[in-house]
Amino acid sequence: MRFSAPVAHVYNPLVYARGPILQYFRKYGASPREILFLGMNPGPFGMVQTGIPFGEVRLVQEYLHIDAVIEPPASMHPKRPVMGYACPRSEVSGRRLWSWVQNRYPRAEDFFEKHFVANYCPLAFMEPGGKNITPDKMNAVEAADLFRICDAALRDLVGRLQVCRVIGVGQFARKRAELALAGMDLRIDAIPHPSPANPAANRGWDAAVDLVLSGLGLA
Repeated sequence: MRFSAPVAHVYNPLVYARGPILQYFRKYGASPREILFLGMNPGPFGMVQTGIPFGEVRLVQEYLHIDAVIEPPASMHPKRPVMGYACPRSEVSGRRLWSWVQNRYPRAEDFFEKHFVANYCPLAFMEPGGKNITPDKMNAVEAADLFRICDAALRDLVGRLQVCRVIGVGQFARKRAELALAGMDLRIDAIPHPSPANPAANRGWDAAVDLVLSGLGLA
């Protein structure tokens, strides 16, 4: 695909971070999984760096124990270099999500016995100045073409993992899951997004997620 302004750079971790992604799926993605936590797309200091959804560098290494080779893409924005595990920045959303998981499942293997975490869209988009562009802010026609591909990939993932519940991490992921998985025998809900751009997440995201999940019968 080709994307028009304001998109100036597109990063595809499925290509340059293939090693960590394959390690993640082989280690934690064996079927079946009961619940899929679904994010939007890679963050600049998370999956863009490590290839892992919400992949904050420290937690990818110390909690998920993934440390495969990452080959940076040939064309990078100077303000958004892919440094892999050497990235000094922490992805707030990823740190919040995986820390929340770790606090409840000290062993990652225990969490992945019935859960999995993935992103709806695997691509990251940037403006000419390096600012991150989320899929919901893209050109509507191009986004529709992109979403058709992502919808098909999500249906395939849900089928392979045999999940019976999808939890959108934020409302965008929930809405896309509802459209992509319409007619399938599963339940779709959402938890608040952990991004610092979400004011509610900055007032105690862990407690807010626990409360939502408790109301869904998933305490």
